[in-house]
Amino acid sequence: MNKANNLKTASLFLLPSSLLFLIFVFLPLFNTIYTSLFLTDVAGHRSVFDGLGNYIRLFESSVFQTGFWATLIFVLIIVPVTLLLSLGLAYLTLEHFKGVQLFRTIFSSSMGVSVAAGSIFWLFIFNPKGLINSVLSGLNLPAVGWLTTPSLALIAIAIATIWMNTGFAYLILLGGMQGVDPSLYEASRIAGVKKWTEFRRITLPMISPSLYFVLTISVIQAFQVFGQIDLLTKGGPSNATSLLTYQIYQDAFLNYNQGRASAGAVILFLLVLVVTLLQSHFSSRKVHYQ
Repeated sequence: MNKANNLKTASLFLLPSSLLFLIFVFLPLFNTIYTSLFLTDVAGHRSVFDGLGNYIRLFESSVFQTGFWATLIFVLIIVPVTLLLSLGLAYLTLEHFKGVQLFRTIFSSSMGVSVAAGSIFWLFIFNPKGLINSVLSGLNLPAVGWLTTPSLALIAIAIATIWMNTGFAYLILLGGMQGVDPSLYEASRIAGVKKWTEFRRITLPMISPSLYFVLTISVIQAFQVFGQIDLLTKGGPSNATSLLTYQIYQDAFLNYNQGRASAGAVILFLLVLVVTLLQSHFSSRKVHYQ
């Protein structure tokens, strides 16, 4: 009887959040999957059942293929660099020294900058007459077309994204490091353990839940990047930065092809799901909760 009452009570508490998930997550997801099986008119209304036609045409498209591989490369750049950079900054500012609060504020400041403002900031930096090219000119080096060269545009977007994402990851990892029991460090120093060994054997295992969280969030954020692309390159040059998210936007709101856009959204969803599950499978084994 108590179990039945507990189940009823728990269900009542979960009902509001379950309804929100149903309305704003699951219903749109099922609607997107359903729409991806149809040809649609310019108003987005489903007209003719097409089965897997939208998916087949997407995979046959050279633009989609370029965007697919560019998305994977982008994620492989963003996630490790963001993780290593935020981890290094957190470790450097872990100890209490004069001015540490200033450095912590600076390193986490990008967290409070919107994507639009951050993108405009980097647009001025990557401008042909911007900060980077001004420095190169001062060194008598040729200017670089950061946003107009296909081989560099994706790297420029990645640099801007890393800067925007590092603040949040830094705060999470710093909080994880501050939560490590100080007695562990005291014992290691008494034993004469070197700093690198202390970091590898104590710090990393103890903050593994924070690392796992940051890794998961970074992967999802990298797949969802849109604002930087729209403001900096519009998917160019030569579709070099036309990642899957931007292609979905183009199909849905510029080409008015809701069926194709829905198919792209489903593919992106499955891609994120697979990568997240693989990451969870291989990373969760090394996560140690206190």
